[in-house]
Amino acid sequence: MRKQYHFRRSERGLLAWDVDRLVELSKDLTPIDVLLSEIDELDETFWFEHEGQEPTCRRVALHAKLMAETDLRHPILLSQDGRVMDGMHRVCKALVEGRETLRAVRFAVDPEPDYVGIDPEELPY
Repeated sequence: MRKQYHFRRSERGLLAWDVDRLVELSKDLTPIDVLLSEIDELDETFWFEHEGQEPTCRRVALHAKLMAETDLRHPILLSQDGRVMDGMHRVCKALVEGRETLRAVRFAVDPEPDYVGIDPEELPY
């Protein structure tokens, strides 16, 4: 699995969470069913917002490959406000398959980010 980060803009600068750490911190959370209609990121430029890249056909195709390879048995990870922190490829796969819900775990309180104000290109991969 490639190294992944979850990014979110803030008044403190770009916040970055190591997804491996988020998965570890969420392992004891109880899975719930979430309606796909409640996942706002489906109507956003989620993967391209922080990459500074245009969503070219090639880049979209590479994400489609990742969607096809995902396993929906693993719950997605949501922040305390319901935003996707990990699992957007699973969300999209569920949408393509015509599902209405998806398993998720949700933090009651978000963990502190691993990095603050660091350019994504400077993070360890």
